[in-house]
Amino acid sequence: MSAETLERMPALYLSHGAPPLADDPVWPGQLAAWSADLPRPKAILMVSAHWEEAPLALGAVETVPLVYDFWGFPEHYYRVRYEAPGAPELAESVRKLLRAPGMPVQDIPDRGLDHGAYVPLVEMFPAADIPVLQISMPTLDPVKLMEIGRKLAPLRDEGVLIVGSGFFTHNLAALRHVGQGVPGWSAEFDDWGHGRLEDGDVDALLDFLHKSPAGRLAHPRTEHFAPLFVTMGAADAAGELDAQKSVIDGFWMGLAKRSVQFG
Repeated sequence: MSAETLERMPALYLSHGAPPLADDPVWPGQLAAWSADLPRPKAILMVSAHWEEAPLALGAVETVPLVYDFWGFPEHYYRVRYEAPGAPELAESVRKLLRAPGMPVQDIPDRGLDHGAYVPLVEMFPAADIPVLQISMPTLDPVKLMEIGRKLAPLRDEGVLIVGSGFFTHNLAALRHVGQGVPGWSAEFDDWGHGRLEDGDVDALLDFLHKSPAGRLAHPRTEHFAPLFVTMGAADAAGELDAQKSVIDGFWMGLAKRSVQFG
């Protein structure tokens, strides 16, 4: 990335929903309003719950395809397009920031944006005119993910919007056993997580499976909470963990859609 002075971008963690998010009467407007309040990014770096790859991988940097990584939905969800420009300059900056002894970085040039990346981007930046790069999560270890976020933090001063995309609670199997409404485990975890974010209690968040109520029900597998720690690392490096706010809250199909901005 160029060395020009740009406004520091915030770092985001958002709950991305499934493809039918686009049909929700409320959520697309919330995402659009959020992006309208942000400075315009020079580029966007996405970390999604739906791409785990070790060593850490960089996706497509020239033409950026989409990955329709879901099954059983109506055909029109597979026709969605998001033809964002590639981000080769950003990719090179990421390589320089992350490559270190014992921490290799690989390129997977045909790996496009999965639904954790493009579903929210369609609502937030519908013109698809901002370069986008997606990178993988090489681990689900919160401490290691936070360190990756710290290493990526200088990109924020180059106009890059760092986005961790997951879901604040995510247990689809458990939802099958409840009726309409919000299950207790989802509400309890959302309330706990919101409180810990407000308090800046990093230690509790890092150990959320043990410290939170219903943590293992809210996240039987932790990949949807994990992108939060990349975002937190990018904020922590700038001393901005306390400069956070929940921009979106509430529930969608029983899952907490809490989405947070740092900085």
